[in-house]
Amino acid sequence: MMRWQRTAFDWNQARAFLVTAEEGSLSAAARALGLTQPTLSRQVAGLEETLGVTLFERTSRALLLTQPGMELLEHFRSMGDAADRISIAATGQSETITGHVAITSTEMMATHYLLPILKHLRSKAPELKIELVTSNQLSNLMRREADIAIRHARPQEDNLIAKRMRTTTAQLYTSSAYLKEVAPPKNVSDLAAMQFVGVEDPEWLIGPLVARGIEVTSANFNFAAVSGTVLLELIRQGFGVGYLPTEIAERYPELENLWPALEPMQIETWLVAHRELRTNPRIRLVFDLLSDGLS
Repeated sequence: MMRWQRTAFDWNQARAFLVTAEEGSLSAAARALGLTQPTLSRQVAGLEETLGVTLFERTSRALLLTQPGMELLEHFRSMGDAADRISIAATGQSETITGHVAITSTEMMATHYLLPILKHLRSKAPELKIELVTSNQLSNLMRREADIAIRHARPQEDNLIAKRMRTTTAQLYTSSAYLKEVAPPKNVSDLAAMQFVGVEDPEWLIGPLVARGIEVTSANFNFAAVSGTVLLELIRQGFGVGYLPTEIAERYPELENLWPALEPMQIETWLVAHRELRTNPRIRLVFDLLSDGLS
């Protein structure tokens, strides 16, 4: 039998510790939770007394997590996630959540991955207003350009929550029409004679291509597109060769994987939000549904 007395601590105290650890100070955590700083401080101290450990080192400038505090933090994060999900499931909260949530991602991600997830979101929370901000730039969540971002690199900002999603692969594709205009390659080095399509500045592709034995230069790139969807159309309509996510390219029968044995490019996907996510039900709901759909 489980010894229930071992888990008998106050959830409010646990939440106080979690938010304080993530916000980095008692004052910021008190604002996030709508409490006074003395009340929050008492809750954190009460949890330390209950558990019999010191969770923070209190300095004149900041709160620093102790080693036991760092070890317990992930467990409390899991509890916080579970508590949010229980609240939504038990109260039907998702059906009554209203407000605005802005999601930023690349055009290709929004077009090919997000729409099915957003359909599910609409059925769960029909009153939510969702804004899609499509851009290849790394929108700054700290400046509130968006509430949730889907990025292809891990963010470095301290006040952001980042969760790694699946890693996809991209390979070189071209259209059947383009292969009728040029001699099909017989070896990897033959690819250097072809025209390439790049995204924004093609220079960043030259290094990876040369590393794979394709001696291209900027002269190989006659076309470039800021938009991922335009890039896809340029390749489909025979403007040249370009990197495309494999699972997207395979949806188009006119596209051919130019050299399947070539080492694919790895594309990381990160789901990112401001730490306010922990106390904002609508952002929490959207983040969780995106996480489920992109995992």
